[in-house]
Amino acid sequence: MSVRVRFAPSPTGPLHMGGVRTALYNYLFARKHGGQFLLRIEDTDRTRYVPGAEDYIRESLAWCGLVPDESPWVGGPDGPYRQSDRQQLYKAYAEELIAKDRAYYAFDTPEELEAMRARLQAAGVAAPAYNAVTREHMKNSLTLSADEVKERLARGEQYVVRLKVPRHAEVRFEDIIRGWVVVHSANIDDKVLFKSDGMPTYHLANIVDDHLMRITHVIRGEEWLPSAPLHVLIYEAFGWERPAFAHLPLILKPDGNGKLSKRDGDRLGFPVFALDWIDPVSKEKSSGYREKGYYPEAFINMLALLGWNPGTDQEIMSLAELTELFDLSRVHKGGAKFDPEKTKWFNQQYLRARPDVELGEQLMDRLKARGVVTTLEKATHAATLLKERATFVDDMLEGMYLFVEGSPLKGNATAEEELRKRWKPEAAPVLEAYVDALAQLSSFKGTDLEPVFTGVLQERGMKVGQVMPIYRLFVAGRMQGPGMFDVSALLGKEEVIARLRAGLEHCAAWV
Repeated sequence: MSVRVRFAPSPTGPLHMGGVRTALYNYLFARKHGGQFLLRIEDTDRTRYVPGAEDYIRESLAWCGLVPDESPWVGGPDGPYRQSDRQQLYKAYAEELIAKDRAYYAFDTPEELEAMRARLQAAGVAAPAYNAVTREHMKNSLTLSADEVKERLARGEQYVVRLKVPRHAEVRFEDIIRGWVVVHSANIDDKVLFKSDGMPTYHLANIVDDHLMRITHVIRGEEWLPSAPLHVLIYEAFGWERPAFAHLPLILKPDGNGKLSKRDGDRLGFPVFALDWIDPVSKEKSSGYREKGYYPEAFINMLALLGWNPGTDQEIMSLAELTELFDLSRVHKGGAKFDPEKTKWFNQQYLRARPDVELGEQLMDRLKARGVVTTLEKATHAATLLKERATFVDDMLEGMYLFVEGSPLKGNATAEEELRKRWKPEAAPVLEAYVDALAQLSSFKGTDLEPVFTGVLQERGMKVGQVMPIYRLFVAGRMQGPGMFDVSALLGKEEVIARLRAGLEHCAAWV
């Protein structure tokens, strides 16, 4: 049987990075085994539907390169792939379970349900539930006569269909990640499967759709593990072969314990969503990895290793490599602590691996947006120098001084402060001699400049550490950055000489 997996998000808001990881693991598993990766929108709970959320899910997965084989947007042989478009299917399956005596109609009002809970709590029951014991004392098709049930249905009385959970049964299934899971039916209540408004609950729709879509493996988050025994019972009630289950570990907050949430991202200053999201009601904006400047490959690589490893020390892996190496048996049982600094490291590695000309083009685009025009050759050369210190392409804009003319000291209070700490009057004649020597050069490469600089220092009896910081501040306006001889070569002879002279004039006023 061909492997078929599905990612089934609900359009109730932006897609959390944990959801993207679930989609990623499904995608990798399908591709590894030559199967199909489906996407199904589970929107049966219309009260929680958020406009724009479905489009956001689609765009997020597309940015990550996780394109489904079948979905609401591309179709497929087992559609529709949106549960609200499948609404007419579910009632027949609910009635099938009733006919098999594996489900029943329940007519209890909200007030009667609340009274039942209060009665059980008063009797010392810590967690009151509608189950194999309490259903015998409620208004349902198990306690009412067949005629009365028919009359109530004919009158259009409100009802729900509940699963008839066996009273004395052991529910067993093997999870690919967690091993055998055993739960007694006494710990499972008679969940609602279908409502009189014609809408199924998640539990019924999920099982019916997985069956009809021929899903072979259900790979989903750990939060669904408590529902798995119930789902096993529903499969057994229908007499269907159930898929294999694999419940993924949680992504944990960087500090402390618990599941990573948007609040943690807001508090610690990192995104938890793939893309920017603006809440349609509150208009609150949540940041995304794309808009922060992350490469999708870096984001996906990082996510893959949050709860799984290939069994080696390899960390940088393309989507193709991840597909080849992925194995559910190597997914961890315990939660994976998220490290925002490690995420930056991944992006840095992918940035450094980019062709210099590509980085040059991206740098040119950002410079143009700031009104600075340059050539691709110069932008590419600058990217070569700047990328080793950059995490994002925008970080290379700290090299703006490479693309504009004039002294970088002008209006630069930070450089002014640093220069006052390091200025020594005896450095002036050294730099003046260096300027004279530069003016005589016919070749202005970095390898040409270094011996000239060191030669001037030796002649004047000065050390590199006494002059180089001043040289850097005069020419670059900052204490950190690429090697100054490479920077100077990129700026060109005339510009470097002009900046050195401007710096000397600036400091002469202090004497």
